Amino acid sequence: MDLFAYGFMQRALIAAALTGLVAPAVGTYLVQRRLALMGDGLGHVAVTGIALGLLTNSSPLWTAMLVTVTGAVLIELIRERGSVNGDVALALLFYGGLAGGVLLTGIGGQSASTLQEYLFGSILTITIADIWAVMGLTAVVLAIALGLAPQLFAVSQDVEFARVAGLRVRAYNLLIAVLAAASVTVAMRTVGLLLVSALMVVPVATAQQLTRSFRATLLGAMVLGVAASVGGLVASAVASSRAQVAPGSTIVIVALLGFAVTWPIGSWLRHRRRLTSPFDDEPLDGLGGPDGPLDAAHRTVTEPHVHRHGADCGHVAVPHGDHVDYLHDGHRHAPHEAHYDEH
Repeated sequence: MDLFAYGFMQRALIAAALTGLVAPAVGTYLVQRRLALMGDGLGHVAVTGIALGLLTNSSPLWTAMLVTVTGAVLIELIRERGSVNGDVALALLFYGGLAGGVLLTGIGGQSASTLQEYLFGSILTITIADIWAVMGLTAVVLAIALGLAPQLFAVSQDVEFARVAGLRVRAYNLLIAVLAAASVTVAMRTVGLLLVSALMVVPVATAQQLTRSFRATLLGAMVLGVAASVGGLVASAVASSRAQVAPGSTIVIVALLGFAVTWPIGSWLRHRRRLTSPFDDEPLDGLGGPDGPLDAAHRTVTEPHVHRHGADCGHVAVPHGDHVDYLHDGHRHAPHEAHYDEH
């Protein structure tokens, strides 16, 4: 029987693909800012929003969005002012959000088990209205995350540089926090609030094994996120014919398997890059780095050298500043007029 002929499975596939796109897109900036666990903290805050929705007979999706955005803004302001360390602020999110959710659920006369479909995901019960809401949030988040990628990368990579460059650092930091809150809301019905951080971080870590630039990591993480989400859903559907397998956990396991496969490849690529650049770039004797004006690492030797380096010479080419060096006999040979410098 073809499960994907049913409407609930088709809606689940759409939700999985959208979640796989949006979560790593925002997660890339969080990883860059060393806030990989922020998704977990916001997920716990969202529990309070869901409980508030259940208590007021409102849509849990939108109440969770409102409360999570509020929590994200508050935590960013606290971090910016430096009154509380980042890890302590995240701990406040963890405990306060989860406790508030359980408390409000009890006040509403419901048991904590009511929150289970949001904590662990319930992708197979997504309605058409949920799909439209998720599509709208995904479109907004992706438009901002991709359209403002240079600015968001600048404030994530180097706050001081971004401030000197004239960027409104506080505004962009708050924007990243709001995007993270929206991503958590999108993913809560797919992988669940307790696992959402994994989908925001693991595809990014996997992409970093194979890429060297931020843009390549961002796009690669989105592709891997979709692959993990859809692949995990399909694997769960196939396995459910023999046992009860939760789609949310399967999606995360598939993402982790992807990292496990690419990690040895990434290690090999990093080792290979080190071999092609055997000389470190640390300053020597306080005289400046290898491209500095007082470079003690360069020692010119103008002895005869009969070998002619070029594209087909068979030696490893290493880009260096405005020219290309060639690795030969344990040295870097740099073309210089009619001879080669060794350094």
